[in-house]
Amino acid sequence: VVGGAVVVALLIQTFLFQAFYIPSQSMERTLVENDRVLVNKLAYRFGDVGRGDVVVFERSADEVGPDGIKDLIKRVIAVPGDSLVIEGGKVAIDGEVLDEPYLEEGTVTTESHGIVDPTDPTGTVHRCIAADPCVVPEGYVFVMGDNRSDSRDSRFAEVGYIDQDAIVGRAFVRVWPLNRLGGL
Repeated sequence: VVGGAVVVALLIQTFLFQAFYIPSQSMERTLVENDRVLVNKLAYRFGDVGRGDVVVFERSADEVGPDGIKDLIKRVIAVPGDSLVIEGGKVAIDGEVLDEPYLEEGTVTTESHGIVDPTDPTGTVHRCIAADPCVVPEGYVFVMGDNRSDSRDSRFAEVGYIDQDAIVGRAFVRVWPLNRLGGL
């Protein structure tokens, strides 16, 4: 019975749901450091990544820093084909300012430091401003933390666009601490 339970638990964790802890303040106010969330690992096998989804993704082995943290959690801001502009403290997608009710009142989104389209062989750097918008390439997403002043995210060249194949799944519920239990 114990062996069967272990096998079932491993199958669930491997293929369906997995718990992740929040290692930093980059998603505050939505998620705070040391919260635990459940991630649906099947969410994108049968559907597309959506703008506003909170996703866990894996960093490549060469990106894992001295902290050893391999998985990060951020919010999807733009999906393939979206034209993204960050100016005046706001984010615009295809010319429309993005409604971001999950942000703390008064949050200012700083501009991109310049990112490269990984599918562009010329290596052109784009700044995500009106004069030089970032167009999300097919197979990638643009992510940001909800705590914009304390988040290393797609605005930074070392992170850039996230390959959809690196996405582990969609975070859908906070399970710890119990007094913060609830959907995302």
